[in-house]
Amino acid sequence: MSGTSPALTPPADAVAPVRHPDAPAPGELLGAHYEQCFGCGGEQPHGLHLQARAGEGVSITAEFTVQPAHQGAPGLAHGGVLATALDETLGSLNWLLRTIAVTGRLETDFARPVPVGTVLYLEAEVTAVAGRKIYSRATGRIGGPDGPVAVRAEALFIEVKVDHFIDNGRPQEIQVAMNDPDQVRRARAFEVNP
Repeated sequence: MSGTSPALTPPADAVAPVRHPDAPAPGELLGAHYEQCFGCGGEQPHGLHLQARAGEGVSITAEFTVQPAHQGAPGLAHGGVLATALDETLGSLNWLLRTIAVTGRLETDFARPVPVGTVLYLEAEVTAVAGRKIYSRATGRIGGPDGPVAVRAEALFIEVKVDHFIDNGRPQEIQVAMNDPDQVRRARAFEVNP
């Protein structure tokens, strides 16, 4: 990252992240945390439909294909869509920690344009944890997992309680998610949000 802010530098007492024993196995598809999520949800017709897989340690890989609905300039992905893909990927890391967290800060560098029709290959990892703060970074490449870097980001996530969503979300969506009989889907619905 060029010019990373001090807020994204872990403090001296930060510790290495520890993968939760119940985290998905390396290579396992994480699936959508919430079907209405713009980043990973299957019920969003113009969403990213980002698919993330657990990696080794506290890392994941993900990919999404830039669709015509994701354009900014003609034929190119909108920068906000690319930032969303990075945020979604970084947020998915928290499932490996089994921590409910929200984005506190996201800094993104755009290194090259990403054309419509391109598959963006993303890699992300948690770099440190300090109390409720989770530090992470991600890169997005085009042309394959080893292709040139198009975007990169560093982020700070803040651990929250589920009350954060109950107190701030629309009651009808909260109730539907809370009533889901699938305990994992119910927990994951509140995994990542602003």
